[in-house]
Amino acid sequence: MRSYSPLIAGLAIVLAACSQAPEAPVYPPESLTQLPQAPEPVVIPDAVTATRDEILKYATRGSLSGLSRLAQANTGFVSNFGGEAHRDYWDLMRRIGVDPNLKLRALMDLPVGVREVDGVKWYVWPDLAAKNGQDLIPEKLSFRDRKRLRDLVGDEGIAEIRDGKGYPGMRTAIAEDGRWVYFVLGQDAED
Repeated sequence: MRSYSPLIAGLAIVLAACSQAPEAPVYPPESLTQLPQAPEPVVIPDAVTATRDEILKYATRGSLSGLSRLAQANTGFVSNFGGEAHRDYWDLMRRIGVDPNLKLRALMDLPVGVREVDGVKWYVWPDLAAKNGQDLIPEKLSFRDRKRLRDLVGDEGIAEIRDGKGYPGMRTAIAEDGRWVYFVLGQDAED
């Protein structure tokens, strides 16, 4: 005859351990029990504010010539990847139905993000464009930011992000020293 007493004793201990009430209630991780927190607001340096205000002055007037002069005064400014003059490119954009003045004004109404490039802080509009590509995958974003991303770049843009590319939408950036860095529609402005 077999002896089952050690097995039964072990089973009794396991059952007793499982049926005991925990000493303290068990809660999910803190991040799941709290409402989502808004990110800390970005403090924009005076030099960036001055450049943003100058950009908006020309954009509000509808002056592609003024924007072009401002762009040319900023060493290394990028408006397109084909090497066209800023004014010519922006005029072409306007003729095909994408008004750079309206787009700049709309971009500057969006939240700003910060990205560090070669040790220099760039203030980027919209804030989502300041994120690395791997941080833009919709599942890594809050529901609110997912919707904003979809509104800004559409399903095609999200597909590009999933393919490992960076933010594919229109964006602009000003370096912390007030230098206007870019105003582009396309990839790789930060590279």
